[in-house]
Amino acid sequence: MRVFIVSLFLSLCAVASDVDRAQKLYDHTDYQAALDALNKSSEGKTAVGWELAGKASYQLGDFKKSIEYFEKAVQANPNNSVYVNWLGRAWGRRAETANPFMAPGYASKARQFFEKAVALNPKDVEAVNDLFSYYLEAPGFLGGGMDKAMTLAEQIRTNDAAEYHFALAQIAQRRKQYDLAEGQLRKAVDLAPKQVGRVIDLARFLARRGKYGESETIFQQAAKVDPNAKRILYARAESYIDTNRNLDVARKLLNEYLQAPLSPEDPSREDARRLLKRVTAD
Repeated sequence: MRVFIVSLFLSLCAVASDVDRAQKLYDHTDYQAALDALNKSSEGKTAVGWELAGKASYQLGDFKKSIEYFEKAVQANPNNSVYVNWLGRAWGRRAETANPFMAPGYASKARQFFEKAVALNPKDVEAVNDLFSYYLEAPGFLGGGMDKAMTLAEQIRTNDAAEYHFALAQIAQRRKQYDLAEGQLRKAVDLAPKQVGRVIDLARFLARRGKYGESETIFQQAAKVDPNAKRILYARAESYIDTNRNLDVARKLLNEYLQAPLSPEDPSREDARRLLKRVTAD
């Protein structure tokens, strides 16, 4: 009996370790290896396993397969706002890459799942932010609209004050109220000075407005906030390329970025390679 119990415990640990290993592979952006590990494990056929497989497929650009995994996760746990929101993201990316005839239907599905995720959990910051972005960017016939975005911004205020001011900055930019947008971005930085993403947002905005010297100063500030944040390299390079300056520096930054250890929250290496192609060699 004791041998049986020990064997059962070891087998359970082995199954759990497969998911842990897949998560570690995912965290190190080895998405295909994470997916392979899940497909070989019985733990991959659970809500948690399907969620991770869906995220890995999403990162690999296989949005159709990502949708299939997230649909299974949602079916297993329909009240999980995280699963529902990721399903919306997958439909959204599929809409972006689909032909013009299919894209509107996919986009509508994305909106429906974003709205469902927020209804399930209004405190789910990522779900609320994703729905806000959809409302801000999508045309009215697909369920978007500035009025909806403004209403949702008030809900963002209750979740994250810095994110609220960032949302107001996005709305102001859409309305071409650039001074107002800059002020809102500065408020976001003031409220969350240790969040490197807030500092990057301000630096990129200043560059787009032609305030290059101040933009450089803010990028330097971002590097001090988090010296290990590799996305600063990407953001600076993208800023240089978008404003057609310092292209040699941009190329070096992107090559450095491609060699650096990344996380799933960072822009993908594929995105960096596409950006690098925009920098023509002398």
